[in-house]
Amino acid sequence: MKAAVLYQARSPLVIEDIAIDKPGPREVLLRNAACGACHSDLHFLDGIYPTPLPFVPGHEAAGVIEQVGAQVRGLKVGDHVVTCLSVFCGHCEHCLTGRLSLCVSPETKRGKDDAPRLTLVGGAALTPMAQLGAFAEQMLVHENACVVINRDMPLDRAALIGCAVMTGYGAITHTAQVRPGDTVAVIGCGGIGLSLVQSARLAGAARIFAVDRIASKLALAKDFGATDLIDAGAADPVDQVKALTAGQGVHYSFEAIGLKATTEQAWRMLRRGGCATVLGMIPPGVKIEIHGPDFLGEKRIQGSLMGSNRFPVDMPRIVDLYLQGRFKLDEMISQRLPLSAVNQAFEEMRSGELARSVVVF
Repeated sequence: MKAAVLYQARSPLVIEDIAIDKPGPREVLLRNAACGACHSDLHFLDGIYPTPLPFVPGHEAAGVIEQVGAQVRGLKVGDHVVTCLSVFCGHCEHCLTGRLSLCVSPETKRGKDDAPRLTLVGGAALTPMAQLGAFAEQMLVHENACVVINRDMPLDRAALIGCAVMTGYGAITHTAQVRPGDTVAVIGCGGIGLSLVQSARLAGAARIFAVDRIASKLALAKDFGATDLIDAGAADPVDQVKALTAGQGVHYSFEAIGLKATTEQAWRMLRRGGCATVLGMIPPGVKIEIHGPDFLGEKRIQGSLMGSNRFPVDMPRIVDLYLQGRFKLDEMISQRLPLSAVNQAFEEMRSGELARSVVVF
């Protein structure tokens, strides 16, 4: 099969013919339909987050099951599925307390003595991103890395649910637990930010402040449910949010970029008792500075991994919301590209102009 392979950080991906193994116990083989280009991929491509090379990126995907290994339950050939990078074992402390996204059990991976799931022609092992490696025509994954969805769901739009949408929806619903009447600020209006905006709308937030420097993204955020648009390039976004909230700030802020400056802004725009949730991947070694006395106002800051998801339940619910016309996905896709143009997707991501590029197979 063909896949995009990274041989060296900060170098273009190379489209290669690679080998994929047969499903082992509790594994399924998928025919990939689509994979979104996510900023998380870019962190690995640029070497900000080191990873063993050679490497197959991609983690926001949807496809159809082609083969099923032994001991697999609940999945069958022909099922339409969305994958998720927070693969879980189902019986560790995190899983048993409902925090599936925190599971790091080694049993969902192949062992050192097992054949690798992906290899180059010639036998060299490839590292699939997040046990998925979704910029490829096929994926070999643990059964708990995917969930069956309604076959009426278009798979190119379903792919977005695998990361950006799940992260935003889960951060609002699970991590922060936004309630009706709360005020929300979203910093960064890419795929995750737009998902945060419309999830806050579904949660009943009274005001939703969308913060970005790019006018086209702010316009999208308004269509997705933002009540107030903050141009971060025009003036300090914290001052703008405070001015629009009678100096108080918001109940909840969400940082969806992964920068020191924007994380500190998310903290500073909180009202007393507010909570900042950081979703962006802050580079290793970066330190965040916050004003200590603010803790006396019971302000909180927290992280969110993949929206603290319970994806086997959450993703089918999001599919239902889309099919009911209550959750926008079509408008989130800026362009569809073939695998051969995957480098173009990441070059355009660096410009920051597009919401989401999707590679379709």
